Amino acid sequence: MYFDAVTIRALVDELNGLLAGGRIQDTVQVDPDTFGLEVYAHQRRHYVLLSADQQHARVQIAAEKLRRGVSRPSPLGLLLRRYAEGARIEAVHQPPWERVVIFELDGPEGVFRLIAETMERRANLLLVRDDGQIMDCIRRVGPEENRVRVSLPGHPYEPPPPQKLKRAPLALTVTLLGDMLDGAPGEQARQLLTRQVLGFSPLVAKEVVFRATGAVNTRAAETSPRALQAAIESLFGDIEQGVWHPGVAVDGGEIRAYAVYELTHLHGWEPCASVSEALERYYAPITGEGAYEAAKRPIAAALAEARERVQKKREALERELADEAALEHLRQSGELLLAYQYTLAPGQTELRAQYDPDGPELTIPLDPTMSPLENAKRYFERYEKAKRSRASVPELIEAARQEEAYLAQLETDLALATNWPEIGEVQAALQAHGYWRGKPVGQPGGGQSAPLKVTTEDGWVIWVGRNARQNDLVTFDKGGPADVWLHARGVPGAHVIIKSAGRDVPPHVLERAASLAAYYSGARTEARVAVDATLRKYVRKIKGGKPGMVTYRNESTIEVVPRPEQALNPE
Repeated sequence: MYFDAVTIRALVDELNGLLAGGRIQDTVQVDPDTFGLEVYAHQRRHYVLLSADQQHARVQIAAEKLRRGVSRPSPLGLLLRRYAEGARIEAVHQPPWERVVIFELDGPEGVFRLIAETMERRANLLLVRDDGQIMDCIRRVGPEENRVRVSLPGHPYEPPPPQKLKRAPLALTVTLLGDMLDGAPGEQARQLLTRQVLGFSPLVAKEVVFRATGAVNTRAAETSPRALQAAIESLFGDIEQGVWHPGVAVDGGEIRAYAVYELTHLHGWEPCASVSEALERYYAPITGEGAYEAAKRPIAAALAEARERVQKKREALERELADEAALEHLRQSGELLLAYQYTLAPGQTELRAQYDPDGPELTIPLDPTMSPLENAKRYFERYEKAKRSRASVPELIEAARQEEAYLAQLETDLALATNWPEIGEVQAALQAHGYWRGKPVGQPGGGQSAPLKVTTEDGWVIWVGRNARQNDLVTFDKGGPADVWLHARGVPGAHVIIKSAGRDVPPHVLERAASLAAYYSGARTEARVAVDATLRKYVRKIKGGKPGMVTYRNESTIEVVPRPEQALNPE
Protein backbone atom coordinates (compact mmCIF):
# COMPACT_ATOMS: atom_id res chain seq x y z
CA MET A 1 0.00 0.00 0.00
CA TYR A 2 1.02 3.61 -0.53
CA PHE A 3 0.39 4.71 3.09
CA ASP A 4 3.84 3.49 4.02
CA ALA A 5 6.48 4.54 6.55
CA VAL A 6 7.84 7.28 4.27
CA THR A 7 4.38 8.77 3.70
CA ILE A 8 3.71 8.66 7.45
CA ARG A 9 6.98 10.47 8.15
CA ALA A 10 5.90 13.32 5.88
CA LEU A 11 2.39 13.28 7.30
CA VAL A 12 3.67 13.52 10.87
CA ASP A 13 5.62 16.64 9.90
CA GLU A 14 2.43 18.07 8.42
CA LEU A 15 0.27 17.16 11.41
CA ASN A 16 2.69 18.68 13.90
CA GLY A 17 2.74 21.90 11.92
CA LEU A 18 -1.05 22.09 11.80
CA LEU A 19 -2.22 20.50 15.04
CA ALA A 20 0.44 20.72 17.75
CA GLY A 21 -0.96 22.79 20.61
CA GLY A 22 -4.48 22.52 19.23
CA ARG A 23 -7.50 21.36 21.19
CA ILE A 24 -9.88 18.54 20.20
CA GLN A 25 -13.36 20.05 20.20
CA ASP A 26 -15.38 17.08 18.94
CA THR A 27 -15.07 13.38 18.08
CA VAL A 28 -17.26 11.41 15.68
CA GLN A 29 -17.39 7.80 14.59
CA VAL A 30 -17.67 7.83 10.81
CA ASP A 31 -18.08 4.06 10.47
CA PRO A 32 -17.11 1.01 12.56
CA ASP A 33 -13.43 1.38 11.57
CA THR A 34 -13.08 5.14 11.21
CA PHE A 35 -13.09 8.09 13.61
CA GLY A 36 -12.83 11.82 13.16
CA LEU A 37 -11.40 14.55 15.37
CA GLU A 38 -12.34 18.21 15.08
CA VAL A 39 -9.27 20.15 16.19
CA TYR A 40 -9.06 23.88 16.73
CA ALA A 41 -5.47 25.01 16.28
CA HIS A 42 -3.83 28.24 15.16
CA GLN A 43 -7.24 29.93 14.79
CA ARG A 44 -8.50 27.29 12.36
CA ARG A 45 -10.59 24.13 12.53
CA HIS A 46 -9.06 20.97 11.14
CA TYR A 47 -10.81 17.64 10.62
CA VAL A 48 -8.57 14.64 11.27
CA LEU A 49 -9.59 11.25 9.87
CA LEU A 50 -8.20 8.10 11.51
CA SER A 51 -9.12 4.91 9.69
CA ALA A 52 -8.33 1.34 10.70
CA ASP A 53 -9.98 -0.04 7.57
CA GLN A 54 -8.20 -3.27 6.69
CA GLN A 55 -7.58 -2.16 3.09
CA HIS A 56 -7.42 1.62 3.33
CA ALA A 57 -6.02 2.34 6.79
CA ARG A 58 -4.64 5.86 7.07
CA VAL A 59 -4.51 9.17 8.94
CA GLN A 60 -5.11 12.45 7.13
CA ILE A 61 -6.55 15.95 7.36
CA ALA A 62 -9.99 15.72 5.73
CA ALA A 63 -11.09 18.48 3.38
CA GLU A 64 -14.54 18.77 4.98
CA LYS A 65 -16.22 18.25 8.33
CA LEU A 66 -16.57 14.55 9.11
CA ARG A 67 -20.04 13.20 9.85
CA ARG A 68 -21.19 10.56 12.27
CA GLY A 69 -22.20 7.45 10.31
CA VAL A 70 -23.25 5.02 13.06
CA SER A 71 -26.31 5.24 15.27
CA ARG A 72 -24.45 4.11 18.39
CA PRO A 73 -20.76 4.72 19.01
CA SER A 74 -18.55 1.75 19.84
CA PRO A 75 -16.94 1.43 23.28
CA LEU A 76 -13.85 3.15 21.87
CA GLY A 77 -16.06 5.93 20.50
CA LEU A 78 -17.54 6.52 23.95
CA LEU A 79 -14.07 6.63 25.51
CA LEU A 80 -12.89 9.13 22.90
CA ARG A 81 -15.81 11.38 23.76
CA ARG A 82 -14.80 11.31 27.40
CA TYR A 83 -11.02 11.45 27.14
CA ALA A 84 -10.24 13.12 23.82
CA GLU A 85 -12.80 15.93 23.70
CA GLY A 86 -11.21 18.94 25.35
CA ALA A 87 -7.72 17.41 25.21
CA ARG A 88 -4.75 19.26 23.78
CA ILE A 89 -2.56 17.62 21.11
CA GLU A 90 0.94 17.96 22.50
CA ALA A 91 2.70 16.28 19.57
CA VAL A 92 2.35 13.69 16.82
CA HIS A 93 5.14 11.22 16.18
CA GLN A 94 6.08 7.98 14.43
CA PRO A 95 8.25 5.16 15.72
CA PRO A 96 11.20 4.96 13.27
CA TRP A 97 10.19 3.34 9.98
CA GLU A 98 6.92 1.97 11.40
CA ARG A 99 3.46 2.45 9.92
CA VAL A 100 2.21 3.86 13.20
CA VAL A 101 1.00 7.39 14.04
CA ILE A 102 0.90 8.38 17.72
CA PHE A 103 -1.00 11.40 19.03
CA GLU A 104 0.21 12.56 22.44
CA LEU A 105 -2.83 14.04 24.24
CA ASP A 106 -3.19 15.96 27.48
CA GLY A 107 -6.78 16.44 28.60
CA PRO A 108 -9.09 16.90 31.56
CA GLU A 109 -8.88 13.16 32.27
CA GLY A 110 -5.08 13.02 32.11
CA VAL A 111 -2.28 12.23 29.68
CA PHE A 112 -2.74 9.46 27.15
CA ARG A 113 -1.94 8.40 23.59
CA LEU A 114 -4.15 7.76 20.57
CA ILE A 115 -2.29 5.24 18.40
CA ALA A 116 -3.17 4.51 14.77
CA GLU A 117 -1.59 1.32 13.43
CA THR A 118 -2.07 1.34 9.65
CA MET A 119 -0.75 -2.06 8.58
CA GLU A 120 -2.94 -3.87 6.03
CA ARG A 121 -5.15 -6.60 7.49
CA ARG A 122 -3.85 -5.72 10.97
CA ALA A 123 -4.87 -2.07 11.21
CA ASN A 124 -6.02 -0.85 14.62
CA LEU A 125 -6.77 2.29 16.58
CA LEU A 126 -5.98 2.22 20.31
CA LEU A 127 -6.46 4.57 23.24
CA VAL A 128 -3.58 4.02 25.68
CA ARG A 129 -2.96 5.48 29.15
CA ASP A 130 0.27 7.25 29.99
CA ASP A 131 1.32 4.13 31.93
CA GLY A 132 1.02 2.05 28.76
CA GLN A 133 -2.25 0.29 29.58
CA ILE A 134 -4.75 -0.11 26.75
CA MET A 135 -8.10 1.54 27.50
CA ASP A 136 -9.79 0.16 24.37
CA CYS A 137 -9.26 -0.35 20.66
CA ILE A 138 -11.19 -0.85 17.44
CA ARG A 139 -9.92 -4.38 16.85
CA ARG A 140 -9.48 -6.49 19.95
CA VAL A 141 -6.83 -9.20 19.56
CA GLY A 142 -6.62 -11.93 22.19
CA PRO A 143 -3.79 -14.35 22.95
CA GLU A 144 -5.46 -17.05 20.85
CA GLU A 145 -4.91 -14.83 17.78
CA ASN A 146 -1.53 -13.33 18.64
CA ARG A 147 0.52 -14.52 21.60
CA VAL A 148 3.10 -11.74 21.17
CA ARG A 149 0.85 -8.68 20.80
CA VAL A 150 -2.40 -8.84 22.79
CA SER A 151 -4.64 -5.82 22.14
CA LEU A 152 -7.30 -5.87 24.85
CA PRO A 153 -8.53 -3.35 27.42
CA GLY A 154 -6.51 -3.57 30.63
CA HIS A 155 -3.47 -5.13 28.93
CA PRO A 156 -0.17 -3.31 28.34
CA TYR A 157 0.30 -1.91 24.85
CA GLU A 158 2.99 -3.74 22.91
CA PRO A 159 4.40 -1.84 19.92
CA PRO A 160 5.05 -3.70 16.66
CA PRO A 161 8.16 -5.89 16.97
CA PRO A 162 11.34 -4.16 15.71
CA GLN A 163 12.57 -4.95 12.21
CA LYS A 164 15.94 -6.26 13.44
CA LEU A 165 17.17 -7.86 10.22
CA LYS A 166 16.70 -4.79 8.06
CA ARG A 167 19.31 -2.09 7.41
CA ALA A 168 18.75 1.66 7.40
CA PRO A 169 18.72 2.99 3.82
CA LEU A 170 21.44 5.63 4.28
CA ALA A 171 23.69 3.07 6.01
CA LEU A 172 23.96 1.08 2.78
CA THR A 173 27.33 1.14 1.02
CA VAL A 174 28.17 0.06 -2.49
CA THR A 175 29.77 -3.08 -1.04
CA LEU A 176 26.72 -3.97 1.06
CA LEU A 177 24.40 -3.40 -1.89
CA GLY A 178 26.67 -5.51 -4.11
CA ASP A 179 26.57 -8.40 -1.62
CA MET A 180 22.79 -8.08 -1.37
CA LEU A 181 22.34 -8.18 -5.15
CA ASP A 182 24.84 -11.02 -5.60
CA GLY A 183 23.03 -13.10 -2.99
CA ALA A 184 19.91 -13.45 -5.16
CA PRO A 185 20.87 -12.60 -8.75
CA GLY A 186 17.67 -14.01 -10.27
CA GLU A 187 15.36 -12.05 -7.99
CA GLN A 188 14.00 -8.62 -8.86
CA ALA A 189 16.01 -5.88 -7.16
CA ARG A 190 12.88 -4.17 -5.80
CA GLN A 191 11.85 -7.35 -3.97
CA LEU A 192 15.27 -7.56 -2.30
CA LEU A 193 15.06 -3.95 -1.15
CA THR A 194 11.55 -4.41 0.24
CA ARG A 195 12.65 -7.43 2.24
CA GLN A 196 16.00 -6.19 3.54
CA VAL A 197 15.93 -2.37 3.90
CA LEU A 198 13.96 -0.21 6.35
CA GLY A 199 11.40 2.15 4.86
CA PHE A 200 11.17 0.29 1.57
CA SER A 201 7.54 -0.34 0.68
CA PRO A 202 6.86 -1.83 -2.76
CA LEU A 203 6.22 1.69 -4.12
CA VAL A 204 9.48 3.11 -2.73
CA ALA A 205 11.40 0.11 -4.07
CA LYS A 206 9.92 0.48 -7.57
CA GLU A 207 10.83 4.17 -7.65
CA VAL A 208 14.41 3.62 -6.46
CA VAL A 209 15.06 0.77 -8.91
CA PHE A 210 13.54 2.80 -11.76
CA ARG A 211 15.76 5.76 -10.95
CA ALA A 212 18.78 3.43 -10.90
CA THR A 213 18.02 1.25 -13.95
CA GLY A 214 15.19 2.84 -15.97
CA ALA A 215 12.81 -0.06 -15.24
CA VAL A 216 10.94 -1.28 -12.16
CA ASN A 217 11.35 -5.02 -12.69
CA THR A 218 15.13 -5.13 -13.19
CA ARG A 219 16.71 -8.27 -11.77
CA ALA A 220 19.41 -8.08 -9.11
CA ALA A 221 22.12 -9.41 -11.44
CA GLU A 222 21.40 -6.57 -13.91
CA THR A 223 21.41 -3.80 -11.27
CA SER A 224 24.47 -1.62 -10.62
CA PRO A 225 25.16 -1.31 -6.86
CA ARG A 226 26.66 2.16 -7.41
CA ALA A 227 23.64 3.42 -9.38
CA LEU A 228 21.33 1.92 -6.79
CA GLN A 229 23.16 3.63 -3.95
CA ALA A 230 22.99 6.97 -5.75
CA ALA A 231 19.22 6.60 -6.22
CA ILE A 232 18.75 5.67 -2.55
CA GLU A 233 20.84 8.60 -1.33
CA SER A 234 18.97 11.01 -3.59
CA LEU A 235 15.53 9.92 -2.39
CA PHE A 236 16.29 9.28 1.28
CA GLY A 237 18.52 12.34 1.56
CA ASP A 238 15.42 14.48 1.00
CA ILE A 239 13.46 12.32 3.43
CA GLU A 240 16.06 12.75 6.19
CA GLN A 241 16.00 16.53 5.68
CA GLY A 242 12.19 16.65 5.65
CA VAL A 243 11.99 17.85 2.06
CA TRP A 244 8.66 16.64 0.75
CA HIS A 245 7.11 16.72 -2.71
CA PRO A 246 3.60 15.28 -2.27
CA GLY A 247 1.56 14.49 -5.34
CA VAL A 248 -0.44 11.94 -7.29
CA ALA A 249 0.13 9.97 -10.49
CA VAL A 250 -2.81 10.37 -12.87
CA ASP A 251 -3.33 8.07 -15.85
CA GLY A 252 -6.37 8.38 -18.11
CA GLY A 253 -8.13 10.60 -15.60
CA GLU A 254 -7.69 8.01 -12.83
CA ILE A 255 -5.37 8.50 -9.86
CA ARG A 256 -3.10 5.46 -9.78
CA ALA A 257 -0.90 6.25 -6.79
CA TYR A 258 0.26 8.95 -4.41
CA ALA A 259 3.59 9.64 -2.74
CA VAL A 260 5.52 12.33 -0.87
CA TYR A 261 8.30 12.33 -3.51
CA GLU A 262 7.98 12.52 -7.27
CA LEU A 263 7.06 9.20 -8.87
CA THR A 264 9.15 9.14 -12.01
CA HIS A 265 8.24 5.54 -12.88
CA LEU A 266 4.57 6.46 -13.36
CA HIS A 267 3.07 8.83 -15.92
CA GLY A 268 1.02 11.92 -15.14
CA TRP A 269 2.66 13.19 -11.96
CA GLU A 270 0.70 16.09 -10.44
CA PRO A 271 2.11 17.93 -7.39
CA CYS A 272 -0.19 18.59 -4.41
CA ALA A 273 -0.05 21.35 -1.82
CA SER A 274 0.05 18.90 1.09
CA VAL A 275 0.29 15.24 1.98
CA SER A 276 -3.36 15.24 3.04
CA GLU A 277 -4.43 16.71 -0.29
CA ALA A 278 -2.72 13.83 -2.09
CA LEU A 279 -4.42 11.34 0.24
CA GLU A 280 -7.79 13.05 -0.26
CA ARG A 281 -7.48 12.92 -4.05
CA TYR A 282 -6.52 9.24 -4.01
CA TYR A 283 -8.97 7.90 -1.43
CA ALA A 284 -12.05 10.00 -2.23
CA PRO A 285 -13.11 7.79 -5.20
CA ILE A 286 -12.57 4.67 -3.05
CA THR A 287 -14.06 5.66 0.28
CA GLY A 288 -15.51 9.14 -0.18
CA GLU A 289 -18.00 10.88 -2.46
CA GLY A 290 -16.84 8.96 -5.54
CA ALA A 291 -17.54 5.64 -3.88
CA TYR A 292 -20.85 6.93 -2.54
CA GLU A 293 -21.94 8.14 -5.97
CA ALA A 294 -21.04 4.80 -7.53
CA ALA A 295 -23.04 2.98 -4.83
CA LYS A 296 -26.00 5.32 -5.30
CA ARG A 297 -26.37 4.74 -9.06
CA PRO A 298 -28.04 1.28 -9.01
CA ILE A 299 -30.26 2.40 -6.12
CA ALA A 300 -31.28 5.54 -8.03
CA ALA A 301 -32.10 3.37 -11.06
CA ALA A 302 -34.28 1.08 -8.93
CA LEU A 303 -36.04 4.11 -7.47
CA ALA A 304 -36.72 5.56 -10.90
CA GLU A 305 -38.10 2.23 -12.09
CA ALA A 306 -40.29 1.94 -9.00
CA ARG A 307 -41.68 5.46 -9.40
CA GLU A 308 -42.47 4.82 -13.06
CA ARG A 309 -44.30 1.60 -12.16
CA VAL A 310 -46.37 3.28 -9.43
CA GLN A 311 -47.10 6.26 -11.66
CA LYS A 312 -48.41 3.99 -14.44
CA LYS A 313 -50.56 2.14 -11.92
CA ARG A 314 -52.02 5.40 -10.61
CA GLU A 315 -52.69 6.70 -14.11
CA ALA A 316 -54.45 3.46 -15.05
CA LEU A 317 -56.63 3.72 -11.95
CA GLU A 318 -57.45 7.33 -12.75
CA ARG A 319 -58.45 6.34 -16.28
CA GLU A 320 -60.60 3.58 -14.86
CA LEU A 321 -62.29 6.02 -12.53
CA ALA A 322 -62.85 8.52 -15.31
CA ASP A 323 -64.20 5.95 -17.81
CA GLU A 324 -67.87 6.10 -16.84
CA ALA A 325 -68.86 5.19 -20.42
CA ALA A 326 -67.25 1.74 -20.22
CA LEU A 327 -69.24 0.94 -17.07
CA GLU A 328 -72.49 2.14 -18.64
CA HIS A 329 -71.77 0.14 -21.77
CA LEU A 330 -71.86 -3.10 -19.74
CA ARG A 331 -75.23 -2.23 -18.18
CA GLN A 332 -76.73 -1.08 -21.48
CA SER A 333 -75.46 -4.23 -23.23
CA GLY A 334 -77.24 -6.44 -20.70
CA GLU A 335 -80.52 -4.50 -21.00
CA LEU A 336 -80.41 -4.53 -24.82
CA LEU A 337 -79.85 -8.29 -24.85
CA LEU A 338 -82.92 -8.76 -22.67
CA ALA A 339 -84.93 -6.54 -24.98
CA TYR A 340 -83.79 -8.23 -28.21
CA GLN A 341 -83.36 -11.81 -26.95
CA TYR A 342 -86.20 -13.19 -29.07
CA THR A 343 -84.80 -11.68 -32.28
CA LEU A 344 -81.38 -13.33 -31.95
CA ALA A 345 -80.61 -16.31 -34.17
CA PRO A 346 -78.80 -19.38 -32.80
CA GLY A 347 -74.99 -18.98 -33.14
CA GLN A 348 -75.17 -15.21 -33.61
CA THR A 349 -71.86 -13.56 -32.51
CA GLU A 350 -72.93 -9.95 -32.04
CA LEU A 351 -75.93 -7.65 -31.67
CA ARG A 352 -76.12 -4.17 -33.14
CA ALA A 353 -78.76 -1.95 -31.55
CA GLN A 354 -79.38 1.57 -30.23
CA TYR A 355 -79.91 2.08 -26.52
CA ASP A 356 -81.13 5.65 -27.00
CA PRO A 357 -83.14 6.51 -30.11
CA ASP A 358 -80.88 9.49 -30.72
CA GLY A 359 -77.72 7.75 -29.56
CA PRO A 360 -75.08 5.79 -31.50
CA GLU A 361 -75.53 2.15 -32.40
CA LEU A 362 -73.86 -0.21 -29.92
CA THR A 363 -71.99 -3.33 -30.98
CA ILE A 364 -72.41 -6.07 -28.37
CA PRO A 365 -70.20 -9.20 -28.76
CA LEU A 366 -72.01 -12.50 -27.97
CA ASP A 367 -70.86 -15.93 -26.92
CA PRO A 368 -72.58 -18.22 -29.51
CA THR A 369 -72.43 -21.18 -27.10
CA MET A 370 -74.64 -19.34 -24.60
CA SER A 371 -78.30 -18.38 -24.79
CA PRO A 372 -79.30 -14.68 -25.14
CA LEU A 373 -80.42 -14.71 -21.49
CA GLU A 374 -77.11 -16.17 -20.35
CA ASN A 375 -75.21 -13.55 -22.38
CA ALA A 376 -77.29 -10.80 -20.76
CA LYS A 377 -76.66 -12.27 -17.32
CA ARG A 378 -72.93 -12.29 -17.98
CA TYR A 379 -72.97 -8.58 -18.91
CA PHE A 380 -74.91 -7.72 -15.75
CA GLU A 381 -72.40 -9.70 -13.64
CA ARG A 382 -69.52 -7.88 -15.27
CA TYR A 383 -71.29 -4.57 -14.64
CA GLU A 384 -71.81 -5.32 -10.93
CA LYS A 385 -68.23 -6.49 -10.52
CA ALA A 386 -66.87 -3.39 -12.28
CA LYS A 387 -69.09 -1.15 -10.14
CA ARG A 388 -67.87 -2.79 -6.92
CA SER A 389 -64.27 -2.53 -8.12
CA ARG A 390 -64.77 1.10 -9.11
CA ALA A 391 -65.91 1.93 -5.58
CA SER A 392 -62.43 1.04 -4.26
CA VAL A 393 -60.55 2.91 -7.00
CA PRO A 394 -60.32 6.27 -5.16
CA GLU A 395 -58.73 4.51 -2.19
CA LEU A 396 -56.29 2.72 -4.50
CA ILE A 397 -55.43 6.01 -6.22
CA GLU A 398 -54.70 7.63 -2.85
CA ALA A 399 -52.51 4.66 -1.86
CA ALA A 400 -50.59 5.01 -5.13
CA ARG A 401 -50.10 8.73 -4.51
CA GLN A 402 -48.74 7.99 -1.03
CA GLU A 403 -46.41 5.42 -2.53
CA GLU A 404 -45.18 7.99 -5.06
CA ALA A 405 -44.61 10.51 -2.26
CA TYR A 406 -42.65 7.92 -0.27
CA LEU A 407 -40.49 7.05 -3.29
CA ALA A 408 -39.88 10.77 -3.86
CA GLN A 409 -38.75 11.01 -0.22
CA LEU A 410 -36.40 8.06 -0.75
CA GLU A 411 -34.95 9.79 -3.83
CA THR A 412 -34.26 12.87 -1.70
CA ASP A 413 -32.82 10.63 1.05
CA LEU A 414 -30.45 9.09 -1.47
CA ALA A 415 -29.40 12.44 -2.90
CA LEU A 416 -28.63 13.77 0.60
CA ALA A 417 -26.93 10.56 1.87
CA THR A 418 -23.34 11.25 2.96
CA ASN A 419 -22.29 7.86 4.39
CA TRP A 420 -22.79 4.13 3.95
CA PRO A 421 -25.53 3.66 6.56
CA GLU A 422 -27.67 6.40 4.97
CA ILE A 423 -27.21 4.90 1.49
CA GLY A 424 -27.88 1.41 2.86
CA GLU A 425 -31.14 2.50 4.50
CA VAL A 426 -32.57 3.67 1.16
CA GLN A 427 -31.63 0.34 -0.39
CA ALA A 428 -33.10 -1.55 2.57
CA ALA A 429 -36.37 0.37 2.17
CA LEU A 430 -36.55 -0.63 -1.49
CA GLN A 431 -35.85 -4.25 -0.58
CA ALA A 432 -38.47 -4.21 2.19
CA HIS A 433 -41.19 -2.94 -0.16
CA GLY A 434 -40.38 -5.26 -3.05
CA TYR A 435 -38.80 -2.69 -5.36
CA TRP A 436 -35.29 -4.17 -5.37
CA ARG A 437 -34.76 -6.84 -8.01
CA GLY A 438 -32.19 -9.56 -7.54
CA LYS A 439 -30.35 -10.51 -4.38
CA PRO A 440 -30.49 -8.26 -1.30
CA VAL A 441 -27.25 -6.31 -1.12
CA GLY A 442 -25.63 -4.93 2.02
CA GLN A 443 -23.56 -1.77 2.26
CA PRO A 444 -20.23 -1.50 4.09
CA GLY A 445 -20.18 0.31 7.39
CA GLY A 446 -23.17 -1.37 9.03
CA GLY A 447 -25.44 0.08 11.66
CA GLN A 448 -28.15 2.68 11.29
CA SER A 449 -27.63 6.33 10.57
CA ALA A 450 -28.41 8.90 13.24
CA PRO A 451 -30.29 12.20 12.99
CA LEU A 452 -28.31 15.41 13.14
CA LYS A 453 -28.21 17.32 16.42
CA VAL A 454 -27.36 21.02 16.35
CA THR A 455 -26.97 23.12 19.49
CA THR A 456 -27.08 26.89 19.09
CA GLU A 457 -24.77 29.28 20.92
CA ASP A 458 -27.57 30.09 23.38
CA GLY A 459 -28.34 26.44 24.13
CA TRP A 460 -31.32 25.62 21.87
CA VAL A 461 -31.26 22.03 20.61
CA ILE A 462 -32.36 21.33 17.02
CA TRP A 463 -32.87 17.79 15.71
CA VAL A 464 -32.80 17.15 11.95
CA GLY A 465 -33.99 13.95 10.28
CA ARG A 466 -32.11 13.34 7.02
CA ASN A 467 -34.10 10.39 5.71
CA ALA A 468 -37.54 8.80 6.12
CA ARG A 469 -36.57 6.61 9.10
CA GLN A 470 -34.78 9.46 10.86
CA ASN A 471 -37.80 11.72 10.23
CA ASP A 472 -40.02 9.28 12.11
CA LEU A 473 -37.49 9.18 14.96
CA VAL A 474 -37.07 12.97 15.14
CA THR A 475 -40.80 13.78 15.03
CA PHE A 476 -42.23 11.14 17.32
CA ASP A 477 -39.32 10.17 19.59
CA LYS A 478 -37.16 13.28 19.87
CA GLY A 479 -40.07 15.71 19.58
CA GLY A 480 -42.53 16.43 22.39
CA PRO A 481 -46.07 17.78 21.82
CA ALA A 482 -45.07 21.35 22.73
CA ASP A 483 -41.88 21.39 20.59
CA VAL A 484 -41.74 23.27 17.28
CA TRP A 485 -41.80 21.12 14.13
CA LEU A 486 -40.63 22.29 10.68
CA HIS A 487 -40.68 20.94 7.12
CA ALA A 488 -40.01 22.43 3.68
CA ARG A 489 -43.39 23.11 2.06
CA GLY A 490 -44.49 20.86 -0.77
CA VAL A 491 -41.26 18.88 -1.24
CA PRO A 492 -39.79 15.75 0.37
CA GLY A 493 -37.19 16.43 3.01
CA ALA A 494 -36.19 16.69 6.64
CA HIS A 495 -38.44 16.76 9.67
CA VAL A 496 -36.89 19.27 12.07
CA ILE A 497 -37.64 19.66 15.78
CA ILE A 498 -36.72 22.62 17.99
CA LYS A 499 -36.73 21.42 21.60
CA SER A 500 -38.80 24.33 22.87
CA ALA A 501 -41.21 22.61 25.33
CA GLY A 502 -43.72 25.41 24.89
CA ARG A 503 -41.22 28.27 25.25
CA ASP A 504 -41.21 31.11 22.74
CA VAL A 505 -38.53 30.38 20.14
CA PRO A 506 -36.31 33.37 19.27
CA PRO A 507 -36.56 34.40 15.60
CA HIS A 508 -32.89 33.63 14.92
CA VAL A 509 -33.31 30.05 16.21
CA LEU A 510 -36.47 29.55 14.15
CA GLU A 511 -34.67 30.82 11.04
CA ARG A 512 -31.69 28.57 11.72
CA ALA A 513 -33.91 25.48 12.06
CA ALA A 514 -35.87 26.47 8.94
CA SER A 515 -32.60 26.87 6.99
CA LEU A 516 -31.66 23.32 7.96
CA ALA A 517 -35.10 22.03 6.94
CA ALA A 518 -34.66 23.75 3.57
CA TYR A 519 -31.12 22.48 3.09
CA TYR A 520 -32.05 18.86 3.83
CA SER A 521 -34.92 18.86 1.35
CA GLY A 522 -35.58 18.40 -2.33
CA ALA A 523 -35.41 22.20 -2.71
CA ARG A 524 -31.90 22.66 -1.31
CA THR A 525 -30.62 24.17 -4.59
CA GLU A 526 -33.28 26.92 -4.63
CA ALA A 527 -32.35 30.48 -3.66
CA ARG A 528 -35.14 30.66 -1.08
CA VAL A 529 -37.43 27.94 0.24
CA ALA A 530 -40.82 28.12 1.98
CA VAL A 531 -40.74 26.21 5.26
CA ASP A 532 -43.82 25.36 7.36
CA ALA A 533 -43.63 25.49 11.15
CA THR A 534 -46.17 24.21 13.67
CA LEU A 535 -46.26 22.55 17.06
CA ARG A 536 -45.47 18.84 17.04
CA LYS A 537 -48.88 18.07 18.57
CA TYR A 538 -50.46 19.11 15.27
CA VAL A 539 -48.43 16.55 13.30
CA ARG A 540 -50.02 13.15 12.64
CA LYS A 541 -48.84 10.01 10.92
CA ILE A 542 -50.76 9.16 7.76
CA LYS A 543 -52.87 6.10 8.41
CA GLY A 544 -51.21 3.17 6.69
CA GLY A 545 -48.42 5.47 5.45
CA LYS A 546 -44.75 4.67 5.17
CA PRO A 547 -42.11 5.94 7.67
CA GLY A 548 -41.91 9.72 7.85
CA MET A 549 -45.23 10.34 6.07
CA VAL A 550 -47.34 12.82 8.03
CA THR A 551 -50.08 15.44 7.82
CA TYR A 552 -50.05 18.65 9.80
CA ARG A 553 -52.17 21.75 10.48
CA ASN A 554 -52.09 25.17 12.16
CA GLU A 555 -48.82 25.93 10.39
CA SER A 556 -47.18 29.25 9.61
CA THR A 557 -44.74 29.66 6.73
CA ILE A 558 -41.41 31.45 6.51
CA GLU A 559 -38.98 31.83 3.60
CA VAL A 560 -35.31 31.11 4.22
CA VAL A 561 -32.04 30.47 2.42
CA PRO A 562 -31.04 26.77 2.60
CA ARG A 563 -27.88 26.42 4.70
CA PRO A 564 -26.02 23.40 6.13
CA GLU A 565 -25.10 23.21 9.79
CA GLN A 566 -21.48 24.30 9.14
CA ALA A 567 -22.67 27.61 7.68
CA LEU A 568 -24.80 28.16 10.77
CA ASN A 569 -21.89 27.72 13.17
CA PRO A 570 -19.27 30.28 12.13
CA GLU A 571 -15.84 30.11 13.73
